Amino acid sequence: MSRTQQRPARPDTVVELRGGVAEDLVDYARRKVAGALAHTGRPVLHSRVRVTRHGDPARERPVVAQVNVDLNGRPVRVQVEATTPREAVDLLVDRLTHRLERVVGSREARRGKTFEAEPHEWHRDLSSTPRRSYYHRPPDERRIVQHKTVDPLPCSVDEAVVEMADLDHDFHLFVEVGRGVDSLVYRAGPTGIRLAQIDGRAGEVVPGDVRATVSTVSPPLLDTAEAVDRLRLTGLPFLFYLDGDHGRGAVLYHRYDGHYGLIAAQGESTVAGPH
Repeated sequence: MSRTQQRPARPDTVVELRGGVAEDLVDYARRKVAGALAHTGRPVLHSRVRVTRHGDPARERPVVAQVNVDLNGRPVRVQVEATTPREAVDLLVDRLTHRLERVVGSREARRGKTFEAEPHEWHRDLSSTPRRSYYHRPPDERRIVQHKTVDPLPCSVDEAVVEMADLDHDFHLFVEVGRGVDSLVYRAGPTGIRLAQIDGRAGEVVPGDVRATVSTVSPPLLDTAEAVDRLRLTGLPFLFYLDGDHGRGAVLYHRYDGHYGLIAAQGESTVAGPH
């Protein structure tokens, strides 16, 4: 057998342009993303870039760029805002490169070394992420335009924080392995990470490596319409609540386009109800 074996061809990055972005950005984005992916040493099963220019004149950075990568079964997501489409792609690839380096590095650490240094890397990655701006769509025009149902596997708070960072989200819905209840980690508090549980008993979770503050307030019991009203009235970026129809945790959140997204856990209820 030859010592030099040809690697499987990496599928081309799918590039979607919206809001009047010029077509010549497609080749530019593919080249830049391909350069970042070439150094992972891992099979890339799929990659997609979406660049959207918003027409809201009040936005200082009207271009939103997002990349989603399937790194051999591990999802990695990055989103940035910029003033021009090309600047957005450049910023996107810079952050993607940093994120991929950390993802690959954490895997190597888990294989045989130690996880002790990782929490500081997670915290720095989370705290350095700028807060996102949102299109200020009038409340009566807002709709739930994305609804995901998930069956989250039990994991630790540390693992949930890693997943949140890899997906570049402000929160992550999961089942905490110690107590077995629907839980949420999100970016908030003096440590930059906060934990809430559907029964309001997050203080009973055994601490991991990541320093996190905890919420001792039970999320409200709501149906979807009530959750929309609550989010609109509070003006919060997202709302963690107990779905009265299914008895599971759910998160209603503001999308960058001014509409709402909904993520809901599915399957058998983990708690009888809030305490």
